Amino acid sequence: MLGKMRKLPSKVIPTFQEFFALESSSGVLLLVCTAIAIIWANVSPENYFALWNDKFTAQIGALHLPKNLHYWINDGLMVIFFFVVGLEIKRELISGELRSPRQAALPIIAAFGGALTPALIYFAINSSGSGSVGWGIPMATDIAFALAVLSLLGSRVPIGLKVFLTALAIVDDLIAVLVIAIFYSAQIDFYMLLAGLIILITAFLLNRAGVNHVLPYALLGLSLWYVMFHSGVHATVAGVLIALAIPAKAKLERTEFVANSKKLVANFERCGLDAADKAQHVCETDIIHALHKNCERAEPTLVRLEHALHPWVAYAIVPLFALANAGVVFNSATLSMAIASSISWGVFLGLLLGNQIGVNLFSWLAVKLGIADLPAGVTWRHIYGASWLAAIGFTMSLFIAGLAFDGQDGAILDQAKIGILFASLVAGVIGWLLLRRTTASQGGTSAK
Repeated sequence: MLGKMRKLPSKVIPTFQEFFALESSSGVLLLVCTAIAIIWANVSPENYFALWNDKFTAQIGALHLPKNLHYWINDGLMVIFFFVVGLEIKRELISGELRSPRQAALPIIAAFGGALTPALIYFAINSSGSGSVGWGIPMATDIAFALAVLSLLGSRVPIGLKVFLTALAIVDDLIAVLVIAIFYSAQIDFYMLLAGLIILITAFLLNRAGVNHVLPYALLGLSLWYVMFHSGVHATVAGVLIALAIPAKAKLERTEFVANSKKLVANFERCGLDAADKAQHVCETDIIHALHKNCERAEPTLVRLEHALHPWVAYAIVPLFALANAGVVFNSATLSMAIASSISWGVFLGLLLGNQIGVNLFSWLAVKLGIADLPAGVTWRHIYGASWLAAIGFTMSLFIAGLAFDGQDGAILDQAKIGILFASLVAGVIGWLLLRRTTASQGGTSAK
């Protein structure tokens, strides 16, 4: 029984489709950078690994941070990635698919199933030894890759399925951030942690006071990253935390925005009636600037930042992360080690079997118990196909693998990477085939 079908609110669709298009096209670039990393690492491994290990020192006054390029990408630039993840989570909670308990129930429950089951499968295979710390690797879904595969099916895929998979991946990201903060952090310095808490409280107080300018939050975010770096909690968590303090309410109410805009447009039309060309130009320019200011005040800081940063994350930061982290040498020795490795199999089976079992079982229980409904136009065959796409763990899985096996033998990390790459490849191909067959047999559902 499918339960009552729920229609997606029309006001959500334009914003979501813009997000979907950005993420899916980013997935294509991510795939290209992954291929380049693998080819580069196999054609010239010395140059590939030497580049990312080159030291790059950042110094601001007394602050002196000598780290290699790989570190600055993973712990520096990726903070912006986590910041955008935090903005997405807050937006979804306020105005998106997660804004009401009933609406959020299905993707949240499915995401917990798709995180818990893979971790259990991995740990069952690697309950002891050096690989046991890697249980968090198969827990997350790569939203860009998953949506890129889904986009290949075009408008035949129900919009409800796209929203379900997106919300599931965002919740997965939140779970992964919590896992990183709690289980993949170093020895805690509670004084630095207290300093971080004070900074975060200050950011929320600024929000409460109605401060919408970006600069104070940027300075507080940079300070939070620094103290998190020295606190033992992974520094990238600072990105998510500061994002939650960003104002999500516009300074200008809708009615005031409309009234101001009408007045400015009317003034614009009157500009040229009794003025020379130069005076008309000045008049029009002033009103255009006023309209721009009016629009800025009507747009929440959260939305403005997400729109500004999301393309940089999608088209620069995440592809660069893939270029720096996806490289692994494929030869008879590494492949033989991977085939015999419980780490590779734990990641591979955790991603593939864990998401199939977890996403489908938890979704079915949620609907059967009356906690949630399937989205309009979405069937259980769609959910099953989506569970394969949820097994594409690429970006966050590579990130957690780097944390889990930091300081250990590089061969162990390579085994985890091989498990991630092959599982993501298999998941993407089979997920696409299953959903292609499903949409073809059902005649498709327009995403418009």
